[in-house]
Amino acid sequence: QVQLVESGGGLVQAGGSLRLSCVASGRTFSSGAMGWFRQAPGKEREFVATINYSDGSTYYADSVKGRFTISRNNAKNTVFLQMNSLRPEDTAVYYCAATYYRGSVHRTLYDYWGQGTQVTVSS
Repeated sequence: QVQLVESGGGLVQAGGSLRLSCVASGRTFSSGAMGWFRQAPGKEREFVATINYSDGSTYYADSVKGRFTISRNNAKNTVFLQMNSLRPEDTAVYYCAATYYRGSVHRTLYDYWGQGTQVTVSS
């Protein structure tokens, strides 16, 4: 079993930055990937970014490319999401997730999920 705990959410003005962290405990991954998803009120949960454990390859949703950066510290079982140039439409609950499949952008492929952290961007 894997437990994921997110932190770093909060309220920020448009154009500002936030850094989310996700710490994994329990069974650790030597392959697969960890990703970030988000869910705004009344909308489906959507893919944001993912990073492979083995080679650090990253994938991003078009809506966040050039503004968000995902990174990892495998020794500390931690993944980060640096969010810059935030927009009101980035407001959502952000979830960390883990999968055994590399390069996964589909939420159905993720087996483990955190509780989420709220990000609110004011205009």
